[in-house]
Amino acid sequence: MDVTSIITRLETLSDPSSVKSMKRVGITPVKSFGVRIPDLRALAKEIGKNHDLALKLWQVDYRETRILASMIDDLERVDDAQMEHWVDDFTYWEICDQVIMNLFGRHPIAWKKALEWSKREKEYTKRAGYVIMARLAVTEKGAPDVKFEDFYHSIVVGARDERSMVKKAVSWALRQIGKRNRALNLSAIKVAKSILESEDDNALWVAKDVLKELQSQKIQERLQSKT
Repeated sequence: MDVTSIITRLETLSDPSSVKSMKRVGITPVKSFGVRIPDLRALAKEIGKNHDLALKLWQVDYRETRILASMIDDLERVDDAQMEHWVDDFTYWEICDQVIMNLFGRHPIAWKKALEWSKREKEYTKRAGYVIMARLAVTEKGAPDVKFEDFYHSIVVGARDERSMVKKAVSWALRQIGKRNRALNLSAIKVAKSILESEDDNALWVAKDVLKELQSQKIQERLQSKT
């Protein structure tokens, strides 16, 4: 399957009404067919892994071609230069999260990129760093606690960011870390409480959002059952 045939397939799956719905939740690509994610996953499975095709699809710059690119790319052929190129193209939250979840968050240098990108100023590059942290907290079951504790400083700094898509990702990262086990729950709550002492409104929002979940009965009972 080549780019032309993929575009043709996307046209048959298009739903203009979905484009309007996506805009209401901040999904704002320049070009979109309005194809649902499950349909894109089915198409990606049909295409199979193909690094060269992924690079071509990314250049086409439709919402769907870029998400497909992240789904079909060959992780072993993705390098630092490609990651930097693609992350610089992120302009809305969905493409950021899809690429991280489907591809970059599984890369061996994901831990390094999480810290690097969380220090950048560009909105969706910074968000990408925190989304990687959140993903790693869920998927890297055998990782030692200290690797996640290394993210705390960046989380404290990022909590002060006034941009909604950044601070939501900061909260997401800390909440996912704090749900891994009892020790990280306690340390993540401690970090959130330190953020709570800030007079910054954005930091206060993050802290309260994190504490609401990590101190909830549901999470506490789940962690207790794992001990």
